[in-house]
Amino acid sequence: MELIYDGMDALLPFAWMEYTFMKNALLAILLMTPLFGLLSTMVVSSRMAFFSDSLGHGAFTGIAIGALVGLFSPLTSLLIFSVLFALLITWIKHRTAASADTVIGVFSSTAIAVGLMVMSHGGSFAKFSPLLIGDILSITPADLGGLLAVNVFVLIGWVFLFNRLLLLSVNASLARSRGISTIAVESVFAALLAIVVAVSIQWVGILIINALLVLPGAAARNIARSVKEYHVASVALALLSGLIGLFTAYYFGIAAGAAIVAAAAVFFFASLTVRTRFQR
Repeated sequence: MELIYDGMDALLPFAWMEYTFMKNALLAILLMTPLFGLLSTMVVSSRMAFFSDSLGHGAFTGIAIGALVGLFSPLTSLLIFSVLFALLITWIKHRTAASADTVIGVFSSTAIAVGLMVMSHGGSFAKFSPLLIGDILSITPADLGGLLAVNVFVLIGWVFLFNRLLLLSVNASLARSRGISTIAVESVFAALLAIVVAVSIQWVGILIINALLVLPGAAARNIARSVKEYHVASVALALLSGLIGLFTAYYFGIAAGAAIVAAAAVFFFASLTVRTRFQR
């Protein structure tokens, strides 16, 4: 890490670079936000905003169960439960006549209720309340290594899934006629989303992590004229939001996760004002 830190000092001769926690936070932003931007494109195109929001609620319950059972570390429990939660929603969604929104709403509300009951038992809720808003400034080099591994894993999965996901988001019936298993593709993508949410939630926060899976893609969709532009714009907007949010949090002493989401929201509303120009 020292070599990376030395390179950052040479390239970025700013006062805030004197602090190791800011260097770690900047590296986390560079690793995390482009991934959110990439996944956001498919979340928006596939109308999965409500589903991605439910993953945060499932993660909350995973933390609670991990703390109650004590067999795994909170992060391990969070990861396992989030993936199982995402897969279960996807499976039931394809096995019931109820609408997808209804299924997701039932699971989401149940998960947050169970999580609150477990965490409030014995007055232990305060111990986990920081997870609600996250703290990216607390990230460590070991966390960065884990985040890098997740990036590589998710990107490999994205390469294999992209064409199938794109076809599903455009026309599910056509995808099925081409022999694509809808439930299999959706399950794998849901698992990838769950992994990203589970790993990132301690730095972004449960309350707002869904915004990072929606806002970059929503803003990019307003200004993009092609699939390529859509993805490039979403990744770029997510990265810019992360950088602006991090520096805003540092200089004004506010929560970094909230500042990042606020920056992404500004980009979204700005994209609405110029939407007609790009769609001519």
